[in-house]
Amino acid sequence: MKVSKTELEGVLVIEPRVFSDDRGFFLEIMRSERYAEHGIGPFVQDNLSRSVRGTVRGLHFQEPNAQGKLVQVVRGSVYDVVVDVRRGSPTFGRWLGLELTGDAPKQMWVPPGFAHGFCVTSESADFLYKCTTMYSPEHERSIRWDDPALAISWPVDKPRLSKKDAEAPTLAQAPVLPRF
Repeated sequence: MKVSKTELEGVLVIEPRVFSDDRGFFLEIMRSERYAEHGIGPFVQDNLSRSVRGTVRGLHFQEPNAQGKLVQVVRGSVYDVVVDVRRGSPTFGRWLGLELTGDAPKQMWVPPGFAHGFCVTSESADFLYKCTTMYSPEHERSIRWDDPALAISWPVDKPRLSKKDAEAPTLAQAPVLPRF
């Protein structure tokens, strides 16, 4: 597997080794010792979501009980976004966007302290994420997907949103943020 650092400290892009032939392909989604070498894991929960074109999910994080997430698309395509929400971080408020598709398997490691979200760019997409901490509804936090201060270049103007995401505060208004 190929692991690449990004401009956001701790956020990694992982390209698993894909074995293809005329029957299809095979790849390892996760092998604990290889990922641990890069500070990724261990994982306690797997989640799978299916969403239709134009859906934006996020920007989500947990505080306390922060989650690290290993994310990937298994079918379809999304524009995946991470935002550094750690107060005191040199990259606080900076974001990174990356296309993830099921046709070109790639993963992104979203460490604790980063908000995460995605926009579906295909008819629908199946999105898999492995989490380092159990989901805790009372600790779930959101940042507004279209916060003008973040100026994220989403590939949609009028997304399909949950009520929670539509009403999320901006980063400046967020009542609880992790510390760097």
